[in-house]
This record gives sequence, structure tokens and C-alpha cells, in this order.
Amino acid sequence: MFFKNRSTRILILFAGFLAMVSGCAKPVPRCTAPEDNPVHHYLRGMELLEQDRIDDARAKFERAIYCEERFGPAHAGIAIVDALRAQAKKEPGYRQVDTEKAFEHLKHAYKYSKTDEHEFIYNVAGMRVYTILKTDDWLDDVRSHYKKAKRLDVDERKLVYYQGVEAADYFMGIAYLEAREFQKARDRFSDVLSAKRESKWHEPADRMWKKVDKIVRAMAGITVGDVGKEIAVKDEVTRGDIAALLADELKIDKLFAGRIPIKSEIKKLKPEFVPADIMNHPFKEEILLMMKWGVRGLEPQYDETTKAYLFRPDKGTTRKEFALVLEDVLIKLTGDEGLATAFFGHSKSPFPDVPPTVAWYNAIMNVTTRNLMEADLSGEFRPDDLVDGAEAILAIRVLKQRMNIY
Repeated sequence: MFFKNRSTRILILFAGFLAMVSGCAKPVPRCTAPEDNPVHHYLRGMELLEQDRIDDARAKFERAIYCEERFGPAHAGIAIVDALRAQAKKEPGYRQVDTEKAFEHLKHAYKYSKTDEHEFIYNVAGMRVYTILKTDDWLDDVRSHYKKAKRLDVDERKLVYYQGVEAADYFMGIAYLEAREFQKARDRFSDVLSAKRESKWHEPADRMWKKVDKIVRAMAGITVGDVGKEIAVKDEVTRGDIAALLADELKIDKLFAGRIPIKSEIKKLKPEFVPADIMNHPFKEEILLMMKWGVRGLEPQYDETTKAYLFRPDKGTTRKEFALVLEDVLIKLTGDEGLATAFFGHSKSPFPDVPPTVAWYNAIMNVTTRNLMEADLSGEFRPDDLVDGAEAILAIRVLKQRMNIY
């Protein structure tokens, strides 16, 4: 009996010793190669995100978590990836699944933040996730993360990807741009440019500042509606967008009708037909208004493939095409038919890329001499470049001023 009890005591003591030893021992690392570490995989994942390779980025973040399960920045990276995936999903159910995943990883990013630098990464990820997903009160959530990020005492040398705290200003600028709060967006991009001479975020902030500043200047002095604000941020304005701008911002139907004294004549005006490619277009009514008034440059075009006249609402508008549209609006508003031939017979063009013999030369001269459109500092008009949203809004603003339209 004594031997059995003594044996039992020895076994118990031995088991306790093993438990103590195993408790003190460090866990065996999963990743042992020099570059097979969570920081490296996180940095590479963020670089892949910049290239829009989101699946590859997620794989790198997952590898970082495999190496260190509680590595907060990798969870922050996956949160951004899953938000982008949710944004791309059209089916609400699938979108919701990825949305929930994004917020779950965002929680892990906060929970596993070991340093102020990790918490900064979490907050910037939160700003990006809410900006992408635009959930209820999303801008307030972005601002909350922004304020928290700015309060942190961060050693920028340890921000392996963001490299500087001005990254928070940059993504706050992006959020304000998405919210169509253009002046606030410009201010945040300006903060990035003022932060330091050399910065990872200097070049993109400079590019975005120029874009937003152009929008702010274009909208100065006029009230732009929701349609105008959405078009203002576009890098390429479509034929449908131009129709919407003229209809909503310039009130073309009302203006043109005011030039016709006989009401019965106005009632007779209507589009000859409805092009098949605008049947389900969001700007269908605005396009039909342009067709009703026969705005030159916005007519349906014959399509050889379908053997039908189509409007092509999603086709980008070139600068020469936009000039033709603006010239026709001027002619219709002023009643001055002479504008259509005002610059015929020129032997020399003021623009090196616009010969006086081309069909759109007169239109370009009409819009540039009235400051509705501008040439580059080089003197080139760039007739085949696409019109951007800010340029289109600026032309509307100047046209309103020229015609005293309020």
C-alpha cells in the first residue's frame, strides 16, 4: 500500500514538473526562414493591395497570421481586402458575408494591437474599410478613427508600410472626396503636402489635391446638385453625363422653351424615336431632352453592327465633341446663327493640334474665345482627349455667367 502511494506521489510530482516546464517553454515558431516572418508578409500584402491584386494580398496576410496568429496589422490588411471584396459583390447576401468578415478582422486588428504603431495601422484600416463599405454614418466612423490615429504617439520608423502619420490625412481626404465634401478633401490633401518634404504619400496627395482643387474652383459661385457632384469627380465624362449636366444644371428644357413664344410649337417638339441603348439608362429622360431640342454633338449615331441609330450613353466625350455641344447650346440660347460660321476662312489656327480646316475648328474657337474651355499652357487644345468632370462643371459655370443664367 505504501509503495503504491509512494508511486502515485512520484507520478503526480513528475506530471507537475512536466506541466511547469511546458508552461515556461516558448512555443515552437511556425516560420523560421529569415524573410518568412509576419512583418515581411504584411508589407508585401499592402504593396499588392496598391496593385489591386487583392487575392494575392490576402494570401500574404494569411501567411503573416500563420507565422504569428495575433499579429494585428495582418488582420487590418485582411479587413481592407474583405471590404474591397464586399464592394465588388452585387448580390446582397454575398456582400454581407464579406462585410461581416471585414469587421471581424478589424476587431482582431484592434485586439492584437501591441504598440501605438499597430493601433495606428488599425485606425487607418478602419478609415479605409468604412470609406469602402459606406455603412450607415460611415463618414462619422471614419472621422472617429482619424482622430484616434492622430492622437497616438507613433514612431514613424516602425510604420513599415505607411511610413508616416500623414497617411491618416491622406485617407481622410479620400473619405471626404467620396462624401463629396470637396473643400475638406482639399484641406486634408494639403496637410499631407505640408507634413514633410519627402513622403510616401506626397505624390498621390499632390495628384488628388490638383483634382479636388479643380473641382472646387469649377463649382465656385454655383450650386451644383447631386448629379453634378457625382459627375464632378469623374476622370472621363460620358455622353449620358453631358446630357444630365445640361438638363439638370443648366435647365436646358426651360431655357430653350423660353426662346419660343408660341406654346403650341413647344408641344410639337419631341424625340423622333427612343434609341434602344438608353431604355434602361438612368439618364434616359435627360438624353431624350437633348434629342428633343436637337443638340448638335448629342445626336444618336448609326451603328454598323446593329444597323440602328444608338445614343451610346456610356461613351466618353472628347474635348472636340464637347466644344460642338457647347457651341450649339450658345447658338440656341442667343439665337445667333452666325456663330456657326464665325471663324470660317482662317488660314492659321492658334492651336498647333487643331488645323483650321477640321470640322470642329469653329466650335473650338467659339468656346475658347468665350473662356468656356481652355488650351494647355503649351497652347495645345487636345481635341481627342476625354473631358473630365471638373472641366465640364467649369464650362457650365462660365456659360451660366456669360448668359446671366441663375
